[in-house]
Formats: sequence, C-alpha cells, structure tokens
Amino acid sequence: MIDCHCHFDMMDSPERYLAKMERLGHTIIGMTNRPCFFIQGLHHINPRSNIRLALGLHPLQLDHFEEDIVDFKEYIDKTTYIGEIGLDCTTEGRSTFDRQIDCLEEILRSMVDKNKILSVHSRQAENEVLNLLDLFFQKNVIFHWYSGDAKLIPEIVEHGYYFSVNEAMLYSPHGRELISHMPKERVLTESDAPFNSRADIQKAIEGLAGIWRVDARYAERLIEENFKTLLRGLSE
Repeated sequence: MIDCHCHFDMMDSPERYLAKMERLGHTIIGMTNRPCFFIQGLHHINPRSNIRLALGLHPLQLDHFEEDIVDFKEYIDKTTYIGEIGLDCTTEGRSTFDRQIDCLEEILRSMVDKNKILSVHSRQAENEVLNLLDLFFQKNVIFHWYSGDAKLIPEIVEHGYYFSVNEAMLYSPHGRELISHMPKERVLTESDAPFNSRADIQKAIEGLAGIWRVDARYAERLIEENFKTLLRGLSE
C-alpha cells in the first residue's frame, strides 16, 4: 500500500509506526511542516527502504518564515519529496494569505531547475496554487486532500498532476463527488495521519474500488502503478 501524505513525525511513537510499515512493505511519504523538523527526522529515515521524508513549510506555520525559507533552500537537495507546502485561504489562514503567497513563490522559485515531487495544500486557494505551480514550471505535483471545485479538476489533470485521496473523503458526499471526477490514473492514496481520524488506507482503497466499480485488489494495483508513473516523471 502507498501513503503519499502522512505526518509520522507528529505521531506519539514514530519509530514504532515506521518499523511496522516497513515490515508490511508499505510505501510511506512523510510530510514535515518546517525545515527544522525535516532535518531532525532525516537520519531516522535514511536506513529505511520504503520510507521517505519530505521537506516542508506549511502555509499555516509561517511565524519563522525568514529563518525557515533560508533553511528550506539549504536542505532542498537532501530529498526528492517536497511537502507540505501550499496555500490556505480558510478563516484560519486568511489573515496571512499574502505572506503565504510570498512563501510559496520563494519555495517554487528555488525549485525551477530541480525535479521534485510536491504534495500541496490548497484549501480554498486551489486556483492560486495551480497558477503558481504553472508559473514556476512544476511537473510532479500531488494535490493533497483536494476539496475545491470539481470544475477545476480537468485543468489540474491537464497539467499532469495527481490527487491523493484518504478514507475521510469517502465519507463526505462532496468528497465522493470530487473523486468521481478524478481520472483513475491520477489518483493516489494518503492517510494525513495523525490529524485525520479516518486514515485507514485499506478502507480508502475499498471506497475507491466502489466508486470505480472494480475489485479492491485491482484498485490497489492501479494506485501502485500510478505512483510508479509519478516516479518515472523524475527522470524526464
């Protein structure tokens, strides 16, 4: 199984969780919310074959923006994965939205000549995120827990981007409606644990299988192939 967006550094016992996931042969991409958390966790990840750590700067954690963006640029070549980054224009993020845009522009500008896989946060800012990704020529992008307008999905797909879907989305009529508009070939799975109380990857796969009207094993194989296709984009 593949978990493209997980905050295992925020779990009560990350080491125990990672040992279990590695034993099961699961592929886990761990997000970080600040560069200092990335560098602290990196030495715990390097020996593990199917576990990767992403370098992130979360849009709602910009209190140390000037310091963090310097660290972000310093650490960027230590990983293939970037996340969690993006924009948040909900009530929680509206007052800092201009600052978020400045931060995301700095991050994307630093990656123009680099080939990375990005996991992006886009709550109530989907158009703005898509426009900035396009402006800075980003290719390998996953829209994490997409909750925007279904009408934007074809444009996201046209850019070659992916969506990571979790169990919680399948309990929401809006989430299920959005998933029904996503091409199967552009869907990946995520947990967003530990922040998401419905974070079971197997249940997400079974829910997707129901929407796609296929059996769960076929859905799991398709998601695995989608992830391999995304990885192949790194060599293009």
